[in-house]
Amino acid sequence: MSTMGPLGGISVIFDLDGTLVDSEPHYYEAGRRTLAEYGVPDFSWADHEAYVGISTQETVADWKRRYGLRATVEELLAVKNRHYLGLARTSARAYPEMRKFVELLAGEGVPMAVASGSSPEAIAAILARTGLDAHLRTVVSADEVARGKPAPDVFLEAARRLGTEPARCVVLEDAAPGAAAAHAAGMRCIAIPYVSGQADAPEFATAELLVRGGQEEFTARAAHDWLRTDGNATRETI
Repeated sequence: MSTMGPLGGISVIFDLDGTLVDSEPHYYEAGRRTLAEYGVPDFSWADHEAYVGISTQETVADWKRRYGLRATVEELLAVKNRHYLGLARTSARAYPEMRKFVELLAGEGVPMAVASGSSPEAIAAILARTGLDAHLRTVVSADEVARGKPAPDVFLEAARRLGTEPARCVVLEDAAPGAAAAHAAGMRCIAIPYVSGQADAPEFATAELLVRGGQEEFTARAAHDWLRTDGNATRETI
């Protein structure tokens, strides 16, 4: 028997929004409501897609510049988080295959963490609502590190808390900035693009496993089988 533990000593780090849970519609609605309060009435889903994978703090900072808002970043962040938490606490939903994957890994004792651009409060609300907090107890928010994705800080901090070398970590990500952050951290990446039109983004080309069809094509068993082979030798696309 190997002395390296489950799956050869691999730890798995999950992005949250768009990866574990289908929360982007809630983030869009929270953003739309927030901007409407400050006189920006026509924030569209296409506008929102540009912020997928970017931390909430960096998103509202960009809004302030882009729309010439007088409110402080702190105020905008508080308003958006208030709107978002109201939605998340009542209707957050985990992707079924992702839930199966988490449960499969938990059953084998694989160390896991969540590393997200969302606030600590939002992460806690979603994990509690979905019941994923039973298995995902190590959590890092971009608010706790110096730089958000595409910088590697949030993933490196997750690895530190898990006590795992970055090279032994596998990240699951839905967004290009997150895939770039995993690569910068020296970690392998399973990429499940949330926005299908972004599957050809150069950041996703760095992922060791690219699920081009996103969540519609992701399966817990295929991801687990890939981990069992250690996914080291070549990059794959499915």
